[in-house]
Amino acid sequence: MSAPRIAAFAGSCRSTSLNRRLLAAAATLAAEAGAEVDVIDLAELPMPIFDEDLEAEGTPESATAFKRRLMDADGILIASPEYNSSYPALVKNVIDWATRPAPGEAMLAAFAGKSCGLLAASPGALGGIRMLPQLRLLLSSIGATVTPAQLGLGHAHEAFGDDGRLKDERARGMLQKVVTQTLELAAR
Repeated sequence: MSAPRIAAFAGSCRSTSLNRRLLAAAATLAAEAGAEVDVIDLAELPMPIFDEDLEAEGTPESATAFKRRLMDADGILIASPEYNSSYPALVKNVIDWATRPAPGEAMLAAFAGKSCGLLAASPGALGGIRMLPQLRLLLSSIGATVTPAQLGLGHAHEAFGDDGRLKDERARGMLQKVVTQTLELAAR
């Protein structure tokens, strides 16, 4: 069987985002395990807020490109910040665009049957754990199989070594568990 293909994106466009750093650590682990990893930088794919009137005028190329990259993957890794106890509008917006079927395309083709691993990083103590169940519910409702393991990384501004890896052994183990479960489900 060929190596699983994993699409990975962070729900923040900020260049110094803690979630981008966490996603990079997860992508490294996935690649080391033999996966083909496509890290998607949402800053390079700006999309307007989803609106059916805009869609009727033609789906933005950035939204089509994003969805195509998800469709080419067997699994998805998402690292999302928590804004006001929920996932940010950026995450919801890219998911909304990616769920819209093109002519002749199956409903929810970008997510249905895909494994999905969830991560969150925050400088606060809770590490985004209030948001993760909401994101899990959203993804499950559009057909993704969300891994049982997830990681909410608190005090993330202190969590990374100079090599980009997590310093804490427990956090490293949990990140490895999320990545491993994502790859195992993607390989099925």
